Amino acid sequence: MTPKFDDVIDDDLAAGERARLERVHELLVAAGPPAELPPQIERGPTLAMTLSHRRRGGQRRMALLAAAVALLAVAFIAGYTAGNRGDSLAGSHTLQLRGTQAAPGALASLVIKSADAAGNWPMKLSATGLPPLPKHGYYEVYLTRHGKLFAPCGVFVVKSKSSAVSVQLNAPYHLEKGDDWVVTEQLPGEHGAGTVVLHPLT
Repeated sequence: MTPKFDDVIDDDLAAGERARLERVHELLVAAGPPAELPPQIERGPTLAMTLSHRRRGGQRRMALLAAAVALLAVAFIAGYTAGNRGDSLAGSHTLQLRGTQAAPGALASLVIKSADAAGNWPMKLSATGLPPLPKHGYYEVYLTRHGKLFAPCGVFVVKSKSSAVSVQLNAPYHLEKGDDWVVTEQLPGEHGAGTVVLHPLT
C-alpha cells in the first residue's frame, strides 16, 4: 500500500518546496515498486559461485600466460633464424686461414666486420709467409660459396716473404650461411682465378 503524500510530509513546508516534493511523490507512485531480486541474488553468494569466479580468474591468468609463452617462442624463433643467416653476423667475425701446398708456410686471419647500412661488409686481412710474386702479379681475396669461387673482395701485393701484410677489403655482397674466403695468387698474363694459396683452417 502506497502512503499518502500528506501522511509523510510536514505541514510547515514552503509552498514551492511542498509542490516540488509532491511532484516527486507522484513520479515514484507512477513508477511503482522495484522489481524483485532473483532468488539466487537475494540469497547472496554461494560457495559454488565463489569457486566459479576463481576458476574463471584462473582460466584468464592461464590464457594470458599461454599468450606470453607463445610470444616469447615467436621472438626466440625469429632471433634464432636471424642469428643463423649469413647476412646477420653480429659484431666482428674472424676467419683463420692457412697456406696450401702452393704457400705451405703462409698464415692469415680475416676479420669480417658488421655490414653497413648499404650492405657492404668491411674486412681486414692480415697475412704472413706469402712469397712475393713477379712484376704485375698480385694476390686476390675471393668469397667462396658451396666450395666454389664466387666473387672477388680485393687485391694486395707482398714485397718479401718475411714481411707481413695488413689490408682493408670489402665484400659488397649478400652473404649466406656457409660462405667462406680464400686467397689466390694471380700471375702476370693469367686470366680468371689463379691458384689458391690460403684457405680456411679446418
